[in-house]
Amino acid sequence: MSTIERETRETTIRVTVLREGGEITVDTTVPFLDHMLLTWARYAGVGLSLHARGDLRHHLIEDVAIALGAALKGAIPATAARYGHRVIPMDEALVECAIDVGGRYFYEGPIPSTLYDHFMRSFAEHSGSTLHLMVLRGTDRHHIVEGAFKALGLAIRDAMVDSGAVFSTKGSVSLRHGTAAKGDAKGDAKGDAKGDATGEQRAADGDPTLGTPSGRGRPGGRR
Repeated sequence: MSTIERETRETTIRVTVLREGGEITVDTTVPFLDHMLLTWARYAGVGLSLHARGDLRHHLIEDVAIALGAALKGAIPATAARYGHRVIPMDEALVECAIDVGGRYFYEGPIPSTLYDHFMRSFAEHSGSTLHLMVLRGTDRHHIVEGAFKALGLAIRDAMVDSGAVFSTKGSVSLRHGTAAKGDAKGDAKGDAKGDATGEQRAADGDPTLGTPSGRGRPGGRR
């Protein structure tokens, strides 16, 4: 079990991940985000308890990604299989995910939503993962984003299998995990996700939580 508590002037989040599975409860006040996190946990085969409150939607979504990534990092066994790769159809959409949870951060996207592309980048960074998401086809951004969460969940399910041996030619993979710092939000880098708060929260394709279509993002964001 791995628990992270993250508190800033903008958000308060508590998340617990159980690698062995268990009950899934999510409450972020953002219905689409709740749906995606419930879907992700079910497909990943993990137990999840996540409670989050925040001022603006884009702050909340990004900080949930940070806390969830850190909690997942703490749940990864040192002898994890490390790698996962899945391709998921969601109606007209087809999304491919490849991940390595061995402690090296890299993200390659994008998915066509500024908010959720940045979610994936922040999740990869704070879980110490190399994450590639490829939209092979699709026109409905809801379907593409949901397909991405499903593919990510299934890929993580494979990557977290305990292989009984360290899966590295170096002989060891260091996965360090500590408690998140509380309170000091002064150094909280806003990065690309801060953006235009008005534009980020405009309705997109009938779902205001998807934000604007994403291009290839730059590294950055909140710490």
